[in-house]
Amino acid sequence: MNHKDFKNSSAGECLKTLRGYWAFVPNALPPRINYDKDLIYLLSDADRLLGELSGTGRLLPNPYLLIAPYIRREAVSSSRIEGTQASISDLFFFEAAEFEEPKVPDVREVRNYVRAMECGIDRLEKLPVSTRLICEIHKVLMEGARGEHATPGEIRRSQNWIDPAGCSLNESTYVPPPVEEMKQALSDWEKYLHSNPEEPPLIQCAFMHYQFEAIHPFLDGNGRIGRLLITFFLHERGSLTQPLLYLSEFFDRFREEYYSRLLAVSQRGDWRGWIEFFLRGVANQAQEAVSSAKKILDLHTEYQKKLEETKKVPESAHRLIDELFLSPVFSISGLSKKWNMPFNSLKTGVLRLIKIGILHEVPGRKRNKLFFAPRLIELLTATDKRGY
Repeated sequence: MNHKDFKNSSAGECLKTLRGYWAFVPNALPPRINYDKDLIYLLSDADRLLGELSGTGRLLPNPYLLIAPYIRREAVSSSRIEGTQASISDLFFFEAAEFEEPKVPDVREVRNYVRAMECGIDRLEKLPVSTRLICEIHKVLMEGARGEHATPGEIRRSQNWIDPAGCSLNESTYVPPPVEEMKQALSDWEKYLHSNPEEPPLIQCAFMHYQFEAIHPFLDGNGRIGRLLITFFLHERGSLTQPLLYLSEFFDRFREEYYSRLLAVSQRGDWRGWIEFFLRGVANQAQEAVSSAKKILDLHTEYQKKLEETKKVPESAHRLIDELFLSPVFSISGLSKKWNMPFNSLKTGVLRLIKIGILHEVPGRKRNKLFFAPRLIELLTATDKRGY
């Protein structure tokens, strides 16, 4: 790491270690920010749109119709930033037949992200965003995945660095704090979160995410944990009633800028550029999530109407409509175990949904047949092409 790139930074300082390399140690939060008219407008817009999304989640009779697909969109995008290739379709098919060898091996990492998100949301009922929480979800995230050797669930005890694979520590773009300084920085990070900060929650969240990435407390998985923390933080603070914000899709779409904005804080103290980028991401994705919610709920209503117009509908067919939005790909055997329902009773409902065009059978499978809802899959896999 070239320490000269960081010499004018107000966000922290470089120190030379006993081993001769340079590392960056961020200052404790919060930094001083000039809240001018433009920033206040941007913050207000992001806050308004996030509130609209949170209100959508609050009013839903069954929020899990949206939570399940939204968590998976977030998981795919956040994991893709770290180099995975699995799509949301790959994830749905893997979850439906997870005892089979996946066609895309890194889908297991995406599945771990889903499990980490679900675990974190559940643990927030008893734990605040804290070092203990991040260690628990890190263990879930790294289980059986690439980087499993990197002490899952444990704060690092050695130096790490950020750059493409294969480069040396001295050649890296960014070297996080050495172990002892990292421990102190992590403690300061946690104290800030628990100190009832004066800044608006979205500004706090932008601070929190940058600081976590600058500290880089784990040997691997820091990017994904840091992006999980955005949802956890907003949910804990009451800014997001349900985990319906998939901000990683924005970060993935503007990946180069995402990384450069974070680095610019460390190198030049450019908090303003990072905060503006972060708020635009929140506004963009909150607006997209509300629009997507309407399309998903409209399709759910359409499916229900199709059943109402059909004579002698099996009871299992009605249950299947809601289940599709949680798991748009499934096997009859897997679902019959989940529901404790006889195989043939469930099969009757599946055949009825096939007959009215809601379900299709996955071709070419003689055993453990899979079924999917093509229109729902198409809707959930649609990529937002808008800029910001």
